[in-house]
Amino acid sequence: MSTMMIFFSAIFVSLSGVAAAGRFTVANNCQYTVWPGVLSGGGEEMLATTGFELQRGESRTLDAPAGWSGRFWGRTLCAADSAGKFACVTGDCGSGAVECSGKGAAPPATLAEFTLGGGGGMDFYDVSLVDGYNVPMLVAPQGGGCNATGCAADLNARCPADLRVVAASHDGGGGESVACKSACDAFGSPQYCCSGAYGSPDTCKPTSYSEFFKNACPRAYSYAYDDATSTFTCAATAAADYLITFCPNTSSQKTSGSSSPATNSTVAYVGGGETSGATRCMARMPVAVGFALSLLKTCLLLFR
Repeated sequence: MSTMMIFFSAIFVSLSGVAAAGRFTVANNCQYTVWPGVLSGGGEEMLATTGFELQRGESRTLDAPAGWSGRFWGRTLCAADSAGKFACVTGDCGSGAVECSGKGAAPPATLAEFTLGGGGGMDFYDVSLVDGYNVPMLVAPQGGGCNATGCAADLNARCPADLRVVAASHDGGGGESVACKSACDAFGSPQYCCSGAYGSPDTCKPTSYSEFFKNACPRAYSYAYDDATSTFTCAATAAADYLITFCPNTSSQKTSGSSSPATNSTVAYVGGGETSGATRCMARMPVAVGFALSLLKTCLLLFR
């Protein structure tokens, strides 16, 4: 009987999604090398690596445990000095090594954020420009009919002058814009940082600076309370795999490119009115779980 119990318990776990975990494939479509960084949420298990190098056209896959939360970002213009200390011009995590080892990105940096198996058995994910922008990024669930999100546009080329991060050229002349600060990072005022008297959704509103990011990338977070159009969900059992692509549009590497990633009719915003195909699938999950329970009860009666 113990063998049958294990067998049908496995069926139940599989159908209910309790044991669901995630897999992230990180791909570099840029014409330059990117060093992705990975930071797990507080108390969460670290993934197999916390930082690595991706040359043009390369990709790497990382497995995440069930319930994992954390973020990915890209570091650019990285090198080690004569003493072997590793550092990057944008997205640096300050570890002094390729591995970030629990350290996060210094702004400005484009962030991909995830919570796997959150409330209602849903994955939550977003691409955030709240800490600024340094590289185009797209997050695409691989299954479940769930929607992609991200920022495919090259914002460095058209960043407002007072938000630009400019890398000095080798000849000492004017350098190129390599990242775009948030207004909070640039000016530090509560109005832009959603802090102090502006520390609530009622008092912190979009500004001309956050609207620059929002107009270019409508699905990405542009300021702290930009939840309604920027947080996406997918059934944890439907899309356990996510593809994170740097420079998803070839044209975005040197020109403005597309202002938003490809869309489909199954988008689901948190707080929005539309529901994804994955959400509809979740509505049918109790039927499958009920079937598994009935089957398990029958077997228990037969093997008493």
